[in-house]
Amino acid sequence: MKIGCPTEIKPQEFRVGMTPDAAHEAIAHGHDVFIQTGAGAGAGYTDADYAAAGATLLETAEEIFATADMIVKVKEPQAGERKMLREGQLLFTYLHLAPDPEQTRDLLASGCTAIAYETVTDSFGGLPLLAPMSEVAGRLAPQVGAWTLQKANGGRGVLMGGVPGVPPAKVVVIGGGVVGTHAARIASGMGGDVTVLDRSLHRLKYLDDVFGRDFRTRYSTAAATAELVREADLVVGAVLVPGAAAPKLVSRAQLSEMKPGAVLVDVAIDQGGCFETSKATTHADPIYEVDGVMHYCVANMPGAVARTSTQALGNATLPFLLALADKGWKQACADDPHLLNGLNVHAGQLTYYAVGKALGIDVVSPALAIKS
Repeated sequence: MKIGCPTEIKPQEFRVGMTPDAAHEAIAHGHDVFIQTGAGAGAGYTDADYAAAGATLLETAEEIFATADMIVKVKEPQAGERKMLREGQLLFTYLHLAPDPEQTRDLLASGCTAIAYETVTDSFGGLPLLAPMSEVAGRLAPQVGAWTLQKANGGRGVLMGGVPGVPPAKVVVIGGGVVGTHAARIASGMGGDVTVLDRSLHRLKYLDDVFGRDFRTRYSTAAATAELVREADLVVGAVLVPGAAAPKLVSRAQLSEMKPGAVLVDVAIDQGGCFETSKATTHADPIYEVDGVMHYCVANMPGAVARTSTQALGNATLPFLLALADKGWKQACADDPHLLNGLNVHAGQLTYYAVGKALGIDVVSPALAIKS
């Protein structure tokens, strides 16, 4: 199979879809790998690294898309990239379609087959291709939240860990999954006074058993969320409904009850955000203020630590990438129901229920799609 990896063009996206090691592995399996020149620069990989791995370097994205049978990326294809997709071509990347009707329409119109990292599952009930970036984003959230809390950045001027005689920042993490767990660990490690909200009693018990001395847990109700958000210095939105738009858990009206200069970090912004006032921002201009509350809503947070993120993502995606290339996507999905769960679009048909529900588009069963 001809595998193509273009340079990411989303603003301040420094990750790359394939490392030189991944290219080497694919080539060892008998496939041809085409890398756009400069694609790995943001993650610290040179064109020479890819050439040494046996990849062919192409100058433009147009050449990559025209040559490859499978396109491997990190972020969802941007408008210009979507125009280059063709019928029968395989796209393997993050998509986050539920809050993005324009991208969904373009992918359907292209006739391509699109497998989304974020909806591939595993036998443990997890999301193995989303988890590495959730870990990175969760660990980054307290870091960027602490930065935003600084007075010069519009925040309350509160130090996360406080000092002797002065209390630390009050941190509320909404969601106790992968993002929330890592956010709570880092925030508590920085000295914050941390509470994690979740609706799963099983998850709360796990967090309490493992981290009970590090942070508190509380069952998530609307009343509990409102109470804790009102007193918080920093709120991290870490809620995920796989493949679907994120629920809005903090309303515009609640901002008026928060402390002036308090900070919201919305890690769910890729799925539309879990705060009513969230809108996607970039690393170049990451924060904005609404009703005195600072919002950090960068849609590709892991791109800030591109080297770590690229390696972590590459470790997770490589087995699936090789399966798709070795067997062809239909056979790979037929053999692995977890990979089949990643199928979102095929030949003009939407194949993921949560996206169809969010966008009001009819959905075809992925099991039927692979037979077409």
